[in-house]
Amino acid sequence: MRYFPPWLLLLGALTALGPLSIDMYLPSFPAISHSLGASPGSVQLTLASFFIGLAIGQAIYGPFSDRFGRKPPLYFGLVIYILASIGCVFVTHIDQLIALRFLQALGGCAGMVVSRAVVRDRCNVQEMAKAFSTLMLIMGLAPILAPIVGGWVVTTLGWRAIFAFQMLFALACLINVHFFFKETHNTQHSPALELGKVLKGYAALIRDKAFMRHTLTGSLIMGGFFGYIAGSPYIIIELFGVPAEHFGWIFGSNAAGFIISSQFNARALKNHSTANLLRHALYLPALSGLSLFALQIFGLLNFPLLLLGLFVFITSMGFITPNTSAMALQYQSKQAGLASALLGTLQFGCATLAGLLMGLWHDNSALPLLTLLAACGTGAWLLNRTEPAAVVKA
Repeated sequence: MRYFPPWLLLLGALTALGPLSIDMYLPSFPAISHSLGASPGSVQLTLASFFIGLAIGQAIYGPFSDRFGRKPPLYFGLVIYILASIGCVFVTHIDQLIALRFLQALGGCAGMVVSRAVVRDRCNVQEMAKAFSTLMLIMGLAPILAPIVGGWVVTTLGWRAIFAFQMLFALACLINVHFFFKETHNTQHSPALELGKVLKGYAALIRDKAFMRHTLTGSLIMGGFFGYIAGSPYIIIELFGVPAEHFGWIFGSNAAGFIISSQFNARALKNHSTANLLRHALYLPALSGLSLFALQIFGLLNFPLLLLGLFVFITSMGFITPNTSAMALQYQSKQAGLASALLGTLQFGCATLAGLLMGLWHDNSALPLLTLLAACGTGAWLLNRTEPAAVVKA
């Protein structure tokens, strides 16, 4: 498999739509609050509603992509995203923005579900892990570039222009899907789309212990990551006094570590199995999370140690996310869309819970975030230590 085949670049752009929609508008929170006369807490709800939309939407697109193919859900989702983005440009009240951000997520998550399913359609487990590592490279650019671009757009054009930019990006994806995306799923023998069969399919996946073990391992790490997104701005800016305009560089440095590690993972797969790489990588978030938690408890936490611990936790995702996704999907060829949907739903379900926890447990310290990182990192490590269950082939 070529390292950057055109089809994988397009999947990367579709997958990046979600992170771009999150990270690009983070610098606009104060401007949105001032413009719409909304409290900071209300503006944060626009992020929470987006997470909820991502979690719910993926459960819908999976069975549709198995029944009708990979391309139709992309058309539907991208159109919804484009229309919702246009609506965001013209909102006059924060409640409208909260609702439209939910619709944005419902549309944008189609690319995330279909991208994973297409990789499963085309690749074996080792190739899947390499492909997911490449997607991490493309998708990982969003946390680096999006806050910087978003800050510039807010300053020069206003916060509404951010959603116009997102609309144009989705429109470019839609055009490329129409002209260059080749269908990878044969629907000739696909069963009729019935709610009962879909629910039975999800129930079978939930009973598949190998699938769930790898899915939940990745989901816990994803929960820690989104807790970091929600909680780190307050800690870094308010508690340690870093100027807001410099926060993007710290955020981007961690994302760079995430990208670099994903590329090391792709190269390491030439000589090591996905299971072996995953087993060793899971020590990193567990140790970094527990170390930060202990430093906070004993009053020894300082800014350099905080940055180091966060960097190790986020960087570890480059090894963990591609390998857990590949191992979860490796035996799901007949229902790749359904499996991809459940994987994504659980990942962003954990992300939503982590974001809500950061909002509810706010004690003017770093303890809530560091507790979450320790719990997620240790939980993922423990899950991977359970004995592999008998594989259920689908």
